[in-house]
Amino acid sequence: MSPSKKSVKKYTKPSILKLGGPLYAKHGAASKNSVPVRTEIGRVPVAQLAAEFGSPLFVFVEDTIRANFRSYANVFKRLYPKTVFGWSYKTNYLKAVCAIFHEEGAIAEVVSDFEYEKARALGLPGDQIIFNGPYKPKNALQRAIKEKALIHIDSIDEIFEIENIANSLDLEARVGLRVNMNTGVYPQWSRFGLNFETGQALAAAKQLARSKAIKFEGLHCHIGTFMLSVEAYTIAAEKIASLFLEIERETGITLNYIDMGGGFPSKNHLKGVYQAPEVAVPSISEYASAITDTLKATFSDRELPTLILEAGRHLIDEAGFLITSVVSRKLLPDARRAYVLDAGVNLLYTSTWYRPTFELDGDEGSFLEPAVLFGPLCMNIDVVDSHLMLPPLRVGKRLILSPVGAYNVTQWMQFIQYSPAVVLVRKTGVVDVIRERENLAAVEGLERLPADLNQTEKSFQAQKIRKAS
Repeated sequence: MSPSKKSVKKYTKPSILKLGGPLYAKHGAASKNSVPVRTEIGRVPVAQLAAEFGSPLFVFVEDTIRANFRSYANVFKRLYPKTVFGWSYKTNYLKAVCAIFHEEGAIAEVVSDFEYEKARALGLPGDQIIFNGPYKPKNALQRAIKEKALIHIDSIDEIFEIENIANSLDLEARVGLRVNMNTGVYPQWSRFGLNFETGQALAAAKQLARSKAIKFEGLHCHIGTFMLSVEAYTIAAEKIASLFLEIERETGITLNYIDMGGGFPSKNHLKGVYQAPEVAVPSISEYASAITDTLKATFSDRELPTLILEAGRHLIDEAGFLITSVVSRKLLPDARRAYVLDAGVNLLYTSTWYRPTFELDGDEGSFLEPAVLFGPLCMNIDVVDSHLMLPPLRVGKRLILSPVGAYNVTQWMQFIQYSPAVVLVRKTGVVDVIRERENLAAVEGLERLPADLNQTEKSFQAQKIRKAS
């Protein structure tokens, strides 16, 4: 072959790739050189779960749910016996999950007419429901008043509406007042309730106390979500307790509860927090002491008010797992290995703020390389994680993500994919389906096709006839 006909390789400019994965620990020591392995969830093999129910698959463990609730409840009850526990429906409102918490003794905390109906459909009486939220439709308020639910006032307008409804029904509405405040944490959740510092909350409380159609029973606050500041709960308890006493002094009424909401974190990894959750997240005992010590000190010379809590994430997050599988592989221009999974941001809404633990269903060795995990959506934002160190993975390899039990199954997207099945591993080891995998009938169940548009098949047949002739 003459030199002119020889193939010449195209020159490629070399590049240096900064490794973003966990290769080294803080002080330079080598970190773990393999990806954690999980072969079972709740003593049931991952391979069995995927084979029977498909991938992707959400898996909840009943033992973990019950253990989490009992541990949390015991801490507060030991420090403050007059504690009532509400389960936050918005965190995970699957019927089976809610039923477990109600069996454990939790009442329902709901934030919409939809969630209120779910709680009642489960058999919970109205007087065991706390109705929160910035929007409560008139028909929902009518039902809540009739059924003696505890309604937390979110605005001045809501006071007038509840008063009018109660008068029209010739009933007394049970209400509490939601209060927002500065606890030293940014951003301040000032869009919910009435403000403490400006005097809005006190003015609203005086208005409630004057109403003959309203039974004003207590105060409520919810200062944020995944709160890592224990001190914020001390400040919140101090302020709401002082307002409680001021209302009683100035109006002459007797209040009977303080609802401190929730916001307690799980052992998830909040993005932007350097430390591991085991270090960064305070224990529930610390939060409990901050709240109860403050209340006991404030009310030391009188009967303690009932303390109500509305936890969600802290109780359910670590009981939830997501099994997902590699469906394809590719190499990115920057030399990172990329894997497409059958689960993406459509199922992992919380991946915007939290970075779950990634485990493999079997050991793939200690050779690790920079990798990106994409979801199955036709959207560039569908990135599950872009800074992982993984061994080479084959198509079909399963990954297990956790904790993912909070908010994902209530906030997942209905976008180009069917939502997966959700199963519950029972105490006995039996696996129950608690939400079926979606199908076309389920997704299109509420759609209606006008008769004049229901001609697609006939149109195609007519076209074929015309072409044939």
